[in-house]
Amino acid sequence: MEIAEALARAANHTNATLITLRRDGRAQSSDIVYAVVGDQIKISVTHDRAKTRNLIRDNRAVFHFSDPSSWSYLSIDAIADVSPVTVAADDATADGLVEVYRAVAGEHDNWDEFRAAMIAEGRCVVTLTPQSVTGQLH
Repeated sequence: MEIAEALARAANHTNATLITLRRDGRAQSSDIVYAVVGDQIKISVTHDRAKTRNLIRDNRAVFHFSDPSSWSYLSIDAIADVSPVTVAADDATADGLVEVYRAVAGEHDNWDEFRAAMIAEGRCVVTLTPQSVTGQLH
């Protein structure tokens, strides 16, 4: 299966599982909301979560999407890049968080309020760059 085909299928959904590696090498899975933006997958995360710490320490990840109604699934091996934590309403990370929100949910009622909340929550953006994919699509 080609990465472009996998991303095209994943772009029609917003929920998946992110698998990261704990310090001892065991897998940790997290349910996520995501957006496919171009040839990457973007996720809004808080800096203090285990998945974020795991990715900062070891940037290897698996993005796993399943569609039980069609017996389809994708497992995308990816390299993760974690942005800096947003600290200002006009910094690049805040802009990236807006991009993720728009791709997932559309327009927000109050972008100033949204940006302030992202700062208060200590949010950053994880960008997954696919390396390979396995799975089956029906």
